[in-house]
Amino acid sequence: MKIAKLFVAGLAMLTAAGAAHAGTLDDIVKRGELRVAVQTQGPPFSMVDQAGKRTGSSVELAELMAKEMGVKISFLDFDWDGLIPALLSGKADLLVADMTPTLPRAMKVAFTKPFMFTGSTVFAKAGSKFTTIDSCKAAGTKIAVLLGATGEKVAKATFPDADIKSYKGGGPLLLDAVNNGQADCGVNDVSAVKGQSAAYPAGTFTVMPELLSKEPLAFATRYDEQDLLIWMNLFLDQVAIDGRLQKNLDYWVESDAWKKDH
Repeated sequence: MKIAKLFVAGLAMLTAAGAAHAGTLDDIVKRGELRVAVQTQGPPFSMVDQAGKRTGSSVELAELMAKEMGVKISFLDFDWDGLIPALLSGKADLLVADMTPTLPRAMKVAFTKPFMFTGSTVFAKAGSKFTTIDSCKAAGTKIAVLLGATGEKVAKATFPDADIKSYKGGGPLLLDAVNNGQADCGVNDVSAVKGQSAAYPAGTFTVMPELLSKEPLAFATRYDEQDLLIWMNLFLDQVAIDGRLQKNLDYWVESDAWKKDH
């Protein structure tokens, strides 16, 4: 009887050990492809350039991941509010975007360590009466934000008397709304605002110098993909140490050099 129990216990341990090795990383390698969810148009992190190529800061980091894994990469385009559902549905292995790892989001997906820090900013059409954050606080001011984005929450807290207009899609929708007069001001990630405003003539918008918040940005995967999460964190450590992360951020986020190339 004791021998039988020991055999069952040993078999259970072997089964558990085998399951531990059959994780998401194994699936990716066997498939030969890393499936990555990205925002359809969210420069400088993700965009389709003038040559029709998918590129951007997060896109290039994802391509580095695939290269280190020795597999090809497949990008799946989604609007902002479709990124997490795409990950949870299993369509994508991971998500790369300028996403803040908030506590509510972390109830659904597992975030990596931050790869950079940024913050929400306010912008308005150049020449309008909205030249400061305080001027945007007037009752009835129409403020454009992205549905489900951190900027939406920040705007509601900062401008309690304003008319918050939430848009489903990407950051360029906010710029369009302000430029076309549908909104007086917009609130979004400062890196996204600077990158996406490059599609307009210089001087179209006034970007307020103050930040409404300071936020980390991180990538994400599912909680049942712990092996992939550990690998992604190790990847971020490695590219930070060897300088590839800073080189990426210097080109895409800290300067406008990419605008001439894409």
